[in-house]
Amino acid sequence: MKKNFKLTHPKNKVERIADAIKSEVRKYIKRERNKTLPDKVDYWDFDCRYGADEESSEVIHVSALNKSIDHAVLNQLESIYLEIMVKPGIRTKKPKMVEDVMGGDAEIPSAEGEE
Repeated sequence: MKKNFKLTHPKNKVERIADAIKSEVRKYIKRERNKTLPDKVDYWDFDCRYGADEESSEVIHVSALNKSIDHAVLNQLESIYLEIMVKPGIRTKKPKMVEDVMGGDAEIPSAEGEE
């Protein structure tokens, strides 16, 4: 989805327009996540860009979309550009952590028998 959203309207308040934009973005993400996954793909991932226009847009994380829309309202921008592109995501294993400082096998004393 590549779209310019206007934040000004003669009859509607800016806050309601921002809520409508957030709702549209949530619906789009939900619709894309519900599509069937290809083989060897674990989940749908998103590449997102946000800015006042397409040329000045910056890469943001999908979780920062709502904050970005709120930022535009606070800065009283007339319009914003949002780009949300779907890509397949593959989970990777986390690297194994080094054993605890205590050695991993050390027992933690219980609170019951202490006097």
